[in-house]
Amino acid sequence: MNNEVKVDFGMTERLRFREPELAKKIAKKIIKIAPKDELIKFCHVCGTHEWTITHYGLRSLLPSNIEVIAGPGCPVCIVPAAEIDEAVQIAKKGVVITCFGDVLRVPGSQKSLLEAKAEGADVRIVYGVSDAVRLALAEPKKEFVFFAVGFETTAPTTAVEVLKKPPQNFSFLSSHRLIPPAMELLLGVGDLQIDGFLAPGHVSVIIGMKPYELFPRVYRMPTVVAGFEPIDVLMGIYMLLKQNKEKKPRLENEYSRMVKWEGNTKALKVMDKAFKVIGSNWRGIGRLPDSALKLREELKAFDANEKFGIHVKQGKDILLGCECHLVIIGKIKPDECPMFMKACTPQKPVGACMVSSEGTCRVWATTSTRSK
Repeated sequence: MNNEVKVDFGMTERLRFREPELAKKIAKKIIKIAPKDELIKFCHVCGTHEWTITHYGLRSLLPSNIEVIAGPGCPVCIVPAAEIDEAVQIAKKGVVITCFGDVLRVPGSQKSLLEAKAEGADVRIVYGVSDAVRLALAEPKKEFVFFAVGFETTAPTTAVEVLKKPPQNFSFLSSHRLIPPAMELLLGVGDLQIDGFLAPGHVSVIIGMKPYELFPRVYRMPTVVAGFEPIDVLMGIYMLLKQNKEKKPRLENEYSRMVKWEGNTKALKVMDKAFKVIGSNWRGIGRLPDSALKLREELKAFDANEKFGIHVKQGKDILLGCECHLVIIGKIKPDECPMFMKACTPQKPVGACMVSSEGTCRVWATTSTRSK
């Protein structure tokens, strides 16, 4: 009998980056280097960053004049209503819609996919696109569509499956978006103070560092790619403050254990082979040039919009009284929205920011340690 103790090295690594004493030491360095009489605002663009910051109460460790605001880092929250409407219309044609669980309750102009399912549409939750392909292979007499939502992190898996030439009864409704164009847009928003970017680790594993070069070079904006553990985030904030103090904006990589300068070159090649970059709408933001991915012309047989002739040009993104659009760009905090935890709750979300586990409103609603 083998009584050998098995060590989970992944968990050991994570715990190392959650060490309270180390966090306190970094917090002291942050307090020491922070300006005393100047408001500084750093912006992250990642739902996981917001969860870490809020869940671990990291804002409470910062000086009162150092704020971290949440940008459009939730891939589900920024799916425009028009694309939800397209999925609902395709489902009404008797097509099976497959999607991630978070997508199910995102509001469309009239209804969500969950509401369409309640009315009889065949909408199924999958863990990934390969699961959806398996469902299509098992039921060849039915048409299946995978609603492909996500940033550069999930786009490669969609690209791999479409390049493998899935079954004829399978197609894709692409809702992939690109992070750097959204970061650039934020710098042009009036009355929105940003003094540095905390760039997302997961996205950066794929795209690398190069796409962020323009922020310090063109906009003189300190930029640090950071991981998702508390120590990662605190170190990222410290590195941004150091750049701010030195008045030498640059691009730095706190998450070097995972992010390489060139990114994941294989994933990038697969994405380039499957997709072309186009302008598209983001919920709460509007149309952004060069910010979305569409299947290339030679793969349009797998484009659900083309296959079923569904093209919704305009949807109703924001309901009256909901201020998701301001939360998404970091202009207000969730509890400044009049609907937050009143008409809009995790059990009955009104806005998209309350739907996903990565949505800022959902994070704030389900975590009690938030502050500032």
